[in-house]
Amino acid sequence: MSLVSHLFPKPSVFSNISLLCHGHRLGLVRRRSTLLIRRHPPASFTSLPSPLPAHSRHGRRKLSMDSASPEVSASVDSVAEGLKNQSLNNDDRVDGGSSINHATKKKLEDLNWDNSFVRELPGDPRTDIIPREVLHACYSKVLPSVEVQSPQLVAWSESVADLLDLDPQEFERPDFPLLFSGASPLVGASPYAQCYGGHQFGMWAGQLGDGRAITLGEILNSRSERWELQLKGAGKTPYSRFADGLAVLRSSIREFLCSEAMHSLGIPTTRALCLLTTGTFVTRDMFYDGNPKEEPGAIVCRVAQSFLRFGSYQIHASRGKDDFKIVRALADYVIRHHFPHLENMSSSQSVSFSTGNTDSSVVDLTSNKYAAWTVEVAERTASLIASWQGVGFTHGVLNTDNMSILGLTIDYGPFGFLDAFDPSFTPNTTDLPGRRYCFANQPDIGLWNIAQFASTLSAAELINDKEANYAMERYGDKFMDDYQAIMTKKIGLPKYNKQLISKLLNNMAVDKVDYTNFFRSLSNLKADPSIPEEELLVPLKAVLLDIGKERKEAWVSWVKTYMEELAGSGISDEERKASMDAVNPKYILRNYLCQTAIDAAEQGDFGEVRQLLKIMERPFDEQPGMEKYARLPPAWAYRPGVCMLSCSS
Repeated sequence: MSLVSHLFPKPSVFSNISLLCHGHRLGLVRRRSTLLIRRHPPASFTSLPSPLPAHSRHGRRKLSMDSASPEVSASVDSVAEGLKNQSLNNDDRVDGGSSINHATKKKLEDLNWDNSFVRELPGDPRTDIIPREVLHACYSKVLPSVEVQSPQLVAWSESVADLLDLDPQEFERPDFPLLFSGASPLVGASPYAQCYGGHQFGMWAGQLGDGRAITLGEILNSRSERWELQLKGAGKTPYSRFADGLAVLRSSIREFLCSEAMHSLGIPTTRALCLLTTGTFVTRDMFYDGNPKEEPGAIVCRVAQSFLRFGSYQIHASRGKDDFKIVRALADYVIRHHFPHLENMSSSQSVSFSTGNTDSSVVDLTSNKYAAWTVEVAERTASLIASWQGVGFTHGVLNTDNMSILGLTIDYGPFGFLDAFDPSFTPNTTDLPGRRYCFANQPDIGLWNIAQFASTLSAAELINDKEANYAMERYGDKFMDDYQAIMTKKIGLPKYNKQLISKLLNNMAVDKVDYTNFFRSLSNLKADPSIPEEELLVPLKAVLLDIGKERKEAWVSWVKTYMEELAGSGISDEERKASMDAVNPKYILRNYLCQTAIDAAEQGDFGEVRQLLKIMERPFDEQPGMEKYARLPPAWAYRPGVCMLSCSS
């Protein structure tokens, strides 16, 4: 039986959910990993799936909630953290979470460009934008070519400007819209489009690449942090295939707002500096139903420390041995600039880990920096997806070309936050037949994608199969550690209670309870055993809607058990409420809020875009007067194009 049939059951299985990320339906493996300080001779190992196409070759990996002992987990994590801390200049947060820089702000002309990607990696010798297969190259140099007519700045992010040391007054320049639409060149930039491939919906798709995104280059800020600036919707590239290289205002507003909203939620993500309209129109068939229409064009300036993806490595490995050296060059590049702590490891540290197999084989992370890097990529990816599950975020298109090598949320297409809790929810109409990328499947898809990435590096002879398998084990360990910690904090308990959380999620699924509002309201419960049974659900009245007698009894039973746990925790109601409200947002970027802003913006009113940006910058605060932005979706929000979207831009 194929991996897909193992890992992605039909939506009907969720009718009686026992659930999600608690070891009941994930296809991960969790093995005990033991820190050793000795070396073992090589042992036999299980081979990984071939990268082309491996969707039907990788066996099921069953996740168990049986964790490694706390001492063992602490040993593994402490060593990994120790290796990271060897870097003096490496910031733990790669999505822009460092402290605000108060150094002198710069004008655009004074930005410190250092375009290492085009300087250090092989490029396409051709400079035309004719759609074609680009061989033996990581990028193609290309200039923005979008036609503009009086482009206009819609909104910009002050915190991203701070990352770049950019003076806020620069956004008031008359030529700013021309510069960030690509109509006028930025001094110091060296624009290019990246070459990459990927698995799309489980099938190898070959070359993909930046079909409508053009990276301007890299800026070094006053803290020596490297930030890439990229214009999405700036025109054709050699990777545009049959598309026009453009973007519309509708999808651009969604990407701009969600990039910044996710950052404010504390979730690693690419960022967005600014959003502009081009003043021209773009033809789009949003539903792929043969009814295209003209929509306003737009451009988002995306910002990240790197836009490299799993597919950036896959494409070169797929082309055979002659291109394995490019896989190595790309690995060396990203380790040098974004994982420098791995360059400083020495074999004298003798940091080794048991794979948990009966043959006692050992993976030595200090003897192969590529193995250590693969493990860190796997762990970052696991942490990222655990954080998505915590806030109810569904990406919608988790193809390997949409997986960041830095563990960032990247490529905001038909994403969606859960409203009514439905584990089978997918915001992507293209995903409806099999719901491969639905909310409940995201942890398994993360593992599947890591398997493809690891097999790519194995094929290129950077890691062996034993090291690749260990990276996947660490994915499972890290996901469960982070997810359990997140869910424990969400319900305000000092330690994880599997049965309590599983029963809660089951109840929420049965009654279609709003995911965000429920957890926010849960902090209002008091650990007071004297509260009469008929009053136990009063604090949850606003979120437990239209439940009958039987379901009310189920909720009362759960609340009683929960209150017993609270009473035994020794945490005061006030302290617990403060800690829960700090991890359970009041405001999330629901699709209907985006649509309201889009409808106004398409009529020339950008006020709602700017208002949403401000509200989503403080998702955990009460923000008196803004309560309407925390309301449940209205009836119109369930129409096509609002609650669900296609991959079309």
